[in-house]
Amino acid sequence: METDPTRICQILVGLLEVNVVGVDDVAGAPLVVHIESQVEARNCPSCGRCGWVKDRRVVMLTDLPSFGRPVRLAWHKTRRACPDPDCAHRSWTSRDDRIAAPRYGVTHRAARWMTEQVGHARRAVAAVARELGCDWHTVNDAVIGYGALLVDHPDRIGPVTAIGLDETLFTRTGRFRS
Repeated sequence: METDPTRICQILVGLLEVNVVGVDDVAGAPLVVHIESQVEARNCPSCGRCGWVKDRRVVMLTDLPSFGRPVRLAWHKTRRACPDPDCAHRSWTSRDDRIAAPRYGVTHRAARWMTEQVGHARRAVAAVARELGCDWHTVNDAVIGYGALLVDHPDRIGPVTAIGLDETLFTRTGRFRS
């Protein structure tokens, strides 16, 4: 049985590779879990020199609901700058693809769940957005982005065993068909 409060939060969030910094619990508002990544790109991607901290920013991500409430992950990211003035790569922001894809505004697990709800369970995008306490476009963009990977997957359908022919269209005659 786990007794460390930080470790319990990591397990509840489902991201074992993050540090849970804190939780904002305001009545009537989404639960906000503040996290920071344990893996951080400290060296410049171009020249390899150790960068200095330029600033810190918080990226808000929609996550799965917890205890009947919408949840946001407040991901505290570090932006670094290259100390070499001649380097082409001036600055970079830490990124962890295990948490979220860039520019989607949702965690991976929330995006997969949204895609399942809209695609398989046939729920309306607006209903899923209401449940998560986020914008319709946030859900729709995630469903399109993550769903396209499922639709384009070659093993989705299986081997072709027969090809059908629409006899009604096949025998139709008219001005452009004879």
